[in-house]
Amino acid sequence: MNFELISTDPQSNARCGRITTDHGVIETPIFMPVGTVGSVKGVYHRDLSSDINAEIILGNTYHLYLRPGLDILNRAGGLHRFIHWDRPILTDSGGFQVFSLAENRKLSSDGCTFSSHIDGSRHTFTPENNVDTQRKIGADIIMALDECCPGDADREYAAKSLKLTQNWLERCIRRFDETEALYGYSQTLFPIIQGCVYDDLRLKAAEHAVGFNREGYAIGGLAVGEPTEEMYRIIELLHPVLPADKPRYLMGVGTPENLLEGIARGVDMFDCVMPTRNGRNGMLFTWNGRINIRNQKWADDFSPIDENGTSFVDRYYTKSYLRHLFVAGEMLGAQIASEHNLAFYLDVVRQARIHIATGDFLSWKERAVQKLSGRL
Repeated sequence: MNFELISTDPQSNARCGRITTDHGVIETPIFMPVGTVGSVKGVYHRDLSSDINAEIILGNTYHLYLRPGLDILNRAGGLHRFIHWDRPILTDSGGFQVFSLAENRKLSSDGCTFSSHIDGSRHTFTPENNVDTQRKIGADIIMALDECCPGDADREYAAKSLKLTQNWLERCIRRFDETEALYGYSQTLFPIIQGCVYDDLRLKAAEHAVGFNREGYAIGGLAVGEPTEEMYRIIELLHPVLPADKPRYLMGVGTPENLLEGIARGVDMFDCVMPTRNGRNGMLFTWNGRINIRNQKWADDFSPIDENGTSFVDRYYTKSYLRHLFVAGEMLGAQIASEHNLAFYLDVVRQARIHIATGDFLSWKERAVQKLSGRL
């Protein structure tokens, strides 16, 4: 993997770049649709690559490991071939999913033992077998195994958690460097920087991770219960420590406003389930603010879903029709809303790239955030 820094904003830490992988080029800042089990919920791959123009999608190691399982994925020739997707893929190590199973998992210096949410069977992730698992899944960019520390953890717990994550990172890197990719293309390992909301722990984590000189770095453990301003503060704190010539990935974040504020603070890559999850529940993101499409006010509104939108669903469907589909319980409504939201998120980062390149990103961002955070 290669990263090229193309332009920077003179008034903020925002920047444009280009990631090149064996499966294609990714223009940054970028939003990555979440395809947890090998599918972005309710969206055809055809639409992801054509109308939405997703340059990279995510898979999740925890879920893919449990189902369909590594044997199937390996026999298929890796996740790209299994799901018929020829663009880049990133996989999360599953650390966040294991974190969410707090009552059904046990952490130790060796790794993490957890119960399957499917059938209750017991499994163990170690740094070594987690790398092996992601080798078999075959994503272009893979994550090191970490513990996702709760946002409200006290400092003692956060310090203990970070020590565990750092130990696991060292073992992940060792395993990654002594093994090879399986399917004829290269893979890249990103460390994950943890440390909760404690400045010294975050800086310690970043300096430790940077010492391994990897191709990119992820910022984890944010948007997990801490105030939004704390998240922004931590990103700002890490900016001067992380190498300028490597991409920064803010994991699991967030709203369109979060994306723009993250970009202003130097973040290059984002992912979140919000566009599809909220879309399935009738919440649409538009350039004029959020819409609850179930509201009666849209019943006879025959205007496009988003007058300023760039997706084909914005051109083909009206608010009135989409509301009708939701009220009638038609699955097409959730699909249209999901595709609209994903296209909107990709348009947000696309517009950000344009304004970074033209040098007026900060003033544009301030105006955009004010509109995006409103409700129609």
